[in-house]
Amino acid sequence: MKANHEFPELDLAQYGRLVGQPPRASSWIRIRQTDIDTFADLTRDRYFLHVDPDRARAESPFGGTIAHGFHTMSLLSAFAHEAVPVVRGARMGLNFGFNRVRFVAPVPVDSRVRGVFALASLTERKPGEWVAAWSVTVEIEGSDKPALAGEWLTLSIF
Repeated sequence: MKANHEFPELDLAQYGRLVGQPPRASSWIRIRQTDIDTFADLTRDRYFLHVDPDRARAESPFGGTIAHGFHTMSLLSAFAHEAVPVVRGARMGLNFGFNRVRFVAPVPVDSRVRGVFALASLTERKPGEWVAAWSVTVEIEGSDKPALAGEWLTLSIF
C-alpha cells in the first residue's frame, strides 16, 4: 500500500464513491522517547512504562518504554491530513468522535507508525452536514498487529 500525499479535493459525490475503495495510508513516523516524554508532560501521565526507560526495560514485558495509547490516537489527525482527501465546498471539517476504538498492541519507543484509512460510510446527518465513518488503523512497521483499530467519525459542514 502506498502513501497518498497528493490528491485533488473531491466534491461530495466523488467523496462518497470512496466507500469500499482500497485504504489510503499516510507516511511512517518514528516515535521517539522525546515525543513520548512531551506527551507525558502535556497530559500529566508520567507512568513509568512511558517515561522511565530503565525501569520499563527491567519490569515490563515490552523490553522498554511504550507510547501512550492516547498519544497513538492523537496522531490520527496528522495522518489523516496526508491520507484523507478534503471535501470541496465544505466550510469546515470537524472531529465527530469514535464509534469504537481499541488499543491492540503497544507502540515501542523508536518504532515507526502510520495511519491507514478506509471510508466505511458517508451519511447525511441533516441538510448541509455529512458524517463520514472511517475505518482506521495505526500500523506498527514490522508488526502483525496494529497499535490501534477503530471507526472514526468526521463531520463536514457545508
